[in-house]
Amino acid sequence: MCADSLLPSSGRRVFVALGDSFTEGVGDRDERLPNEVRGWADRVAEKLAKAEPGWEYANLAIRSKRLRHVVSEQLEQALAMKPALITLYAGGNDILDIGTDMAVLMDDYEKLVARLAGSGATVVLFTGFDVKVSAVLELLKKRNTIYNQRVRDIAAKYGAVLVDYWCLDAFHDQRMWDSDRLHMSKAGHKYLAGQVLDQLGVPHKIQPKEWEPQPRLSLREWEQRQRRWVNDWVLPLFGRKIRGITLGDSLNPRWPDPVKVPRKGGLRKLAEKREKAKKA
Repeated sequence: MCADSLLPSSGRRVFVALGDSFTEGVGDRDERLPNEVRGWADRVAEKLAKAEPGWEYANLAIRSKRLRHVVSEQLEQALAMKPALITLYAGGNDILDIGTDMAVLMDDYEKLVARLAGSGATVVLFTGFDVKVSAVLELLKKRNTIYNQRVRDIAAKYGAVLVDYWCLDAFHDQRMWDSDRLHMSKAGHKYLAGQVLDQLGVPHKIQPKEWEPQPRLSLREWEQRQRRWVNDWVLPLFGRKIRGITLGDSLNPRWPDPVKVPRKGGLRKLAEKREKAKKA
C-alpha cells in the first residue's frame, strides 16, 4: 500500500460494509454475484486485496433497510468480525419516509458511529447526494441538508473518513444513475469506488468515465421517459409502501461472513467456485 494509507499494513485485515441498497450495490447488475449485483464496496474490497493480499470482506447491506435495521441486524454482527475497516451509509431510506424526525434519526446515527469508531477500526462515512429526480422530492432537500451537515460533524468528532458524496460533481451526469434515478449505475458505482480508495490512500487505476455530451431530448422524448419512469418505478414504490413491504424483505446479505478476496479474479472468481461446489 502507499505510504499515506489510512489502513493497517499488517495484522487483521477485515473490511465490513454496512447499510442499504447504496452499499449492497443496487444499480450495478451482475448475475454472477450474490443478489445479482456488484457495487462500489465489492470493487473497493478487490482493490484492497490487490494492493495488500490477505484482506477479507463482508457486506451486510440490504436494500430498503432503515437506520434502525442497520443497528439491530448489522451492528453486532459487524463488530464480532473485528474489522480493520468499516463503511457505513444509512438513513437515506428514513429521509424518504413520511414523519421521520431528523433530530432523533441523527442522534441514533451518531450513537451507531460511536460504537463503530469505538472498535478501533477505520470508519468511512458518506453524505447523501441531492438527486434531481422530481420536483416532488425537492421537499426532501431540507432533510438532506440536515443529514449531510450532521454526518460531516459526526465524522469530524469521531475521526471518521468522510466521502462527501454531496460534492461529487460527476454525479450531475444522468448516466451515473440507474433507470430508477435513485441508485447509481455501474459507472456511478465504479466512480464512487475510486473516491473511497482515494480517501483511504489505496492505489488503484479506476478512471472516471469520459462521455460525449448528451443529445438534447425533444419534449415528446422527455414525456415518454417521464411516463416510463413513473410506471416502472414510482407507482410500484408507492404500492410497496401502502402494502408495508420492501424489496429487501426476502433478501439475505450478499457476503454475510468475511471471505478472503482472491487477488486475481476478485469476488466473481469466488462466486464461481461456490456455484461449482453447489453443483458438484
